[in-house]
Amino acid sequence: MPKTILIGAPVDSGQKRPGCLMGPAAYRVAGLAAAIRDLGHGLEDWGDLALPEVAPIAHPNPAVHSLAETLAWTEMLMDRVDDALSDGGFPIILGGDHSLALGSAAGAAAYAEREGRPLYLIWLDAHSDFHTPMTSTSGNLHGTPLAYIAGREGFDAFPPFPAPVRSDRICMYGIRSVDAAEHAALLQHDVAINDMRVLDERGIVAPLREFLDRVKADGGMLHVSLDVDFLDPSIAPAVGTTVPGGATFREAHLVMELLHESGLVTSLDLVELNPFLDDRGMTARLMVDLVGSLMGKKVFDRPTRSK
Repeated sequence: MPKTILIGAPVDSGQKRPGCLMGPAAYRVAGLAAAIRDLGHGLEDWGDLALPEVAPIAHPNPAVHSLAETLAWTEMLMDRVDDALSDGGFPIILGGDHSLALGSAAGAAAYAEREGRPLYLIWLDAHSDFHTPMTSTSGNLHGTPLAYIAGREGFDAFPPFPAPVRSDRICMYGIRSVDAAEHAALLQHDVAINDMRVLDERGIVAPLREFLDRVKADGGMLHVSLDVDFLDPSIAPAVGTTVPGGATFREAHLVMELLHESGLVTSLDLVELNPFLDDRGMTARLMVDLVGSLMGKKVFDRPTRSK
């Protein structure tokens, strides 16, 4: 695996519950850098991005808030992730709320387009985040990045997404909270929606392996966006959007191990960690452990044995 590059994104503008801006510091305190180095990977920490002073931007949807801030984060993260990939690195974006994926995925897409490779996306999240700024009733832009990535209309305030990701190259995984407007929009797209019903019926492994096989066959790059609320709140309470019935400890580690074994992941978001809501750092530590599994940590290596 190429050298890991940590990019702190203390983004708190995509929703209204303060605290996600403390996420990057919490990951560092929980030992993320040491966990990666202990697995033998090179590592550079590029520090935290800082939001410049911005002038307010009005939006036709009066519910939308913090548009100027979110737009600034998007542009900075797009450039920074593109820089990290261009430098031969494996960027891990430390969030920050999920609106940061507006920029991180755009940076990955810009790089993939220049390389002539298709970008694929795995969305590990309780929510589909398929609103546009025009359809959002909450005005929280952390509910819009997947729509931006897929090329939905309604993002006139944002830079055009470089090479929107085709619906069949997007895998929603662990979804269990979709509102009516998002549901109607998703029916018009061919996104692979592996909600918890699908995972309960088919198991954790089969849908993920099928998607990874497609990425491999296509020579694709794979951006993974991991939201804390993908996990069950009983093991990961530090998120402002808890939804019961999420992935268990064992299921989450299995997903990460399968992603590692695929060798396909080229960039990673860690989003929606709100340390203010955590219980003595348990969620931050779990997320660090999951990154370890993604980077190759195993409880027990299983050598191939001849029969």
